[in-house]
Amino acid sequence: MRARAADHLEALSLEIERKLQKALNSNSQRLQLLQQLFADIALKVDDRARDVILSTNDDGIAPVDEREDTRLCFYEILANHFVKVPESGRRILDLIVQLWSQSFAANIFALLFHRWLFEVPLDGKEVSLRYSSALVQGATNVFWIDIQTNTRHFLSLYNYLLEEVALVPDQLSKISVQAGRGLFLLLSRFMLFYDQDHLLASFLEHFPTFPNSFLVGGPADYYVIELTDQLQKLKVEPVLLHYLSRLTILQGLELRMSTSTRLKACLYSFTSPGGPTYPTRAVRHAAWNTLDLLFPVGRYPRHVISLFFRLLYPWYWPSSCWNFIMTCVKTVYYYILNLIVSSWENMRRPNHQRMHRD
Repeated sequence: MRARAADHLEALSLEIERKLQKALNSNSQRLQLLQQLFADIALKVDDRARDVILSTNDDGIAPVDEREDTRLCFYEILANHFVKVPESGRRILDLIVQLWSQSFAANIFALLFHRWLFEVPLDGKEVSLRYSSALVQGATNVFWIDIQTNTRHFLSLYNYLLEEVALVPDQLSKISVQAGRGLFLLLSRFMLFYDQDHLLASFLEHFPTFPNSFLVGGPADYYVIELTDQLQKLKVEPVLLHYLSRLTILQGLELRMSTSTRLKACLYSFTSPGGPTYPTRAVRHAAWNTLDLLFPVGRYPRHVISLFFRLLYPWYWPSSCWNFIMTCVKTVYYYILNLIVSSWENMRRPNHQRMHRD
């Protein structure tokens, strides 16, 4: 069984090598072939293949029933395999290096060799710098794919980079200082999306020092600045709502005035309809709730000013009136329903007590 599993993994490696070689030899189909390869290694492993492949390759991979996403992808198994059998991945790595400037090459490298980069000895600092930069770029690309599709296909990659690299100084020292800083900024932008904000305190403690920190501030300032920039780039409503709902983690952080103002301005931009963000009603309400929670001082004046500016745009009046009427109707409906239920329970209680006495 062990030999069979090893044969399956080697066959997968040879197939990846074959597709990369084909992409290298074909200029016209190169992008399509790399895109197909990326999609293949990001696929979920079905139950039959999992039983065969994981029989000898399960070190470092959590059981499916213990995983947060209950999803195991081929890239996780292959990344673990290339750490155990480095020579199996070196041929693939050489081909990826030759395709370095092509789209999806960095993505494929990040998925297949994120463990290899930290767990297999490298030849020199120059090689480490090149690979670590590609890792950050590739991870950025694949995390944005999750953002655009509102999925968590690459959660295991994020968890590895956060828990086993960023929070482990010995591992982080294996890549260049510049790449390490870029990695922390990358993890800052996607921490709320992957629901890892419970590690924020430890993450900020391990935050690297930046040359311009005397101008920007401390780790919390860098984190909030990256998070603010990320919010302004989000276009998928469910993802934006998810971010806004998780921003409560920022309560209690000591920020510079410039950072706090930046975050406040970002949230305020989501509270009014129209440009530049054109938020939906759900986003506007979520932004108001988050803004009032994080910045309670000046809450009521903000709402009054917002209402005043809202009156300057008559074309929003019909929708505002309709939403106000519907909110009032729902409030009255639930109030009456609650009143009826309470009255019914009060009527049943004396009868129940009387029957109990008899």
